[in-house]
Amino acid sequence: MAESGTLPTGFGELEVLAVGTVLLVEALSGLSLNILTILSFCKTPELRTPSHLLVLSLALADTGISLNALVAATSSLLRRWPYGSEGCQAHGFQGFATALASICSCAAIAWGRYHHYCTRSRLDWNTTVSLVLFVWLSSAFWAALPLLGWGHYDYEPLGTCCTLDYSRGDRNFTSFLFTMAFFNFLLPLFITVVSYRLMEQKLGKTSRPPVNTVLPARMLLLGWGPYALLYLYATIADATSLSPKLQMVPALIAKTMPTVNAVNYALGSEMVHRGIWQCLSPQRRERNREQ
Repeated sequence: MAESGTLPTGFGELEVLAVGTVLLVEALSGLSLNILTILSFCKTPELRTPSHLLVLSLALADTGISLNALVAATSSLLRRWPYGSEGCQAHGFQGFATALASICSCAAIAWGRYHHYCTRSRLDWNTTVSLVLFVWLSSAFWAALPLLGWGHYDYEPLGTCCTLDYSRGDRNFTSFLFTMAFFNFLLPLFITVVSYRLMEQKLGKTSRPPVNTVLPARMLLLGWGPYALLYLYATIADATSLSPKLQMVPALIAKTMPTVNAVNYALGSEMVHRGIWQCLSPQRRERNREQ
């Protein structure tokens, strides 16, 4: 961790400023778009459906990621971590839990869309609420394990944010990583790919699928894949041998996912898009009520 008035190892003054600025832009962008999405669900009755509850769950998770990025951004601009070791553990837990919830929510949306468009029965509230609760409880469970000794949270190379510690590369880290990655990255990715592939096969014969069936899986791979590669490398080699700047790249890429998800799942949905505009245009909302 960088002390007050000193620069982290491997970073210059402009580089620390650049990382802090990028994190700040990512945080504010993700917060604004996802808060608008959440407000649109609260104020637009048409969006209060089981399928849209899954998108709301994703928006809540991505809001958490953006808040985590905002803390990292302010610490980076201060050039030090001001919250102590306990704050680091809390920051790591919060960021890890919301990241896992975001990944699993994307898989839940994929399954929900397949169920909605390709089966004769629509999603009901009981199923959707149970699925959302499972996503969040499961994410909190896996994020809590490093606090209990399986895995460990520590500072990123910049020393101004905290995540799962991959610098040790010991058996404890390796066993946690492979187990966690299977249930929280590979399995959600598999569900996402299979759900959209089945949609293509069933709907592609008669009409064009109503949603993009390729982009969601690619977003998961591009957004969270660099972190997965870094963690995988840490199990077979010394990750600290990599450049500190290179080690920060996966974190910066992952922090873009709240914005990317909001554009794809919220702004990409005509109904959610309409709800957001109604939140931004009170007069339009009043006209819709009168009609």
